[in-house]
Amino acid sequence: MKQKIMAVCDTEEAYAHRLAEYMLDRVKLPYALHLFTRVEELQKFIDGARVEVLLIAESAWKRLQGESVRQQASQIFVLQESGTPQEEGICCIDKFQSPEAILGEMVEAITDVPAWTRTGSGTATAAKLIGMYSPVKRCLQTTFALTMGQILGREHKTLYINLESYSGFERMLQKEFSVDMSDLMYYFRCARDKLPLRLPSLIQNINGLDYIPPARAGSVIREADGEKWLELCGFLADLEGYEYIILDLDDGMDGLFDLLRYCHKIYTITREDSFAVAKLAQYEQILRFHQMEEIAERTVKCRIPVFREVPAGLEHMTHGELAAYVRMVLKEG
Repeated sequence: MKQKIMAVCDTEEAYAHRLAEYMLDRVKLPYALHLFTRVEELQKFIDGARVEVLLIAESAWKRLQGESVRQQASQIFVLQESGTPQEEGICCIDKFQSPEAILGEMVEAITDVPAWTRTGSGTATAAKLIGMYSPVKRCLQTTFALTMGQILGREHKTLYINLESYSGFERMLQKEFSVDMSDLMYYFRCARDKLPLRLPSLIQNINGLDYIPPARAGSVIREADGEKWLELCGFLADLEGYEYIILDLDDGMDGLFDLLRYCHKIYTITREDSFAVAKLAQYEQILRFHQMEEIAERTVKCRIPVFREVPAGLEHMTHGELAAYVRMVLKEG
C-alpha cells in the first residue's frame, strides 16, 4: 500500500529544515515527509498529489489557493505567526514553540494515523530485560540501576523504567516534567496508534541513557499488571530498537513476579545487617514456595561495598567507585 504523505512548508528555510530534521531524527513518521520552502513548489505538488497532513506557516498559507488545497489535503495545520484567528476548519498551532510541542499538538488533533510498520504487541521482546529488585530498602538500588544504565548506554541502546511508587526523580534532577509514565500508559491503552508520534516528548536522556519520567502518583503503577508492563516493554523495544530495558522495581506494583520471570538478569542488592538478611531469606522462601526457582537462578546478589562518596548528580554515575563496582559486576555477569 502506498505510504500517505505529510507536507511541511515554511519560507523561512532554517526554521523549516530544523522542524523537518526533528521529525525525521526523533520520530518514526508513518508518512512520507515532503519539505517545501517555496509556496509555488508546494502548490504544484498539491495540485498533482493527495496530502494527508499539511503543516504550513501562516504567511505561506495566505499565499496558497485555499480551495484547491482544501480538496487535496485531508488535515491542515497552520503555524500561527500573527495571532490572528484562521478560517473555520483550520487547526492553528503556535509557531514559536519547540518542535516537540508542535508535534504534540498535531498528534492530539490528527484523526487518522496510518498503520505503523513496526508495532510491538506481545510480551516477547528482542530487548534483554534487566530487573532491579531487592526486599531490602534504602540499599542504593536506583543509584545502582542508573549507573548500570548509563554504562550500558554508552555502547547499547538502553532504556530505564522506574516503577517505584515514589521515585523522587524531579527533585533529584531539579527538573519538572510536563509528561511522565502516566501519559505513556494512557496512550498505550487508549491511543496506541498515536504513541509513536508522542514518544519524542516522553523519552528523556541522561548521559546516553534513555528514560521515561516516573509517574508522580503511585496509583498509576498499581493500575497495570505484570502482563501489561511486559507488553509495553515489547512495544517500546520493537519501536525504538532497544537492546536493554532496565526495570527499577518496587513492592507496590502488581505483577512483580510476572516481570521478574521475564528478566534476562535480576540484580538484588543485599546488606549484612540482621534485618536485611531476614528479609532476603523470607523473599527467597516465597520464591521456593511458589516454585519460581528460575527467578532465583537468574538473580545476581550484590553486596555493595561502603564507598567514600557517591556521585551527587544522576548524570555523573559513570565516574567513581560505584561505577567501577558496577563495571566489575557486569563483567562477571
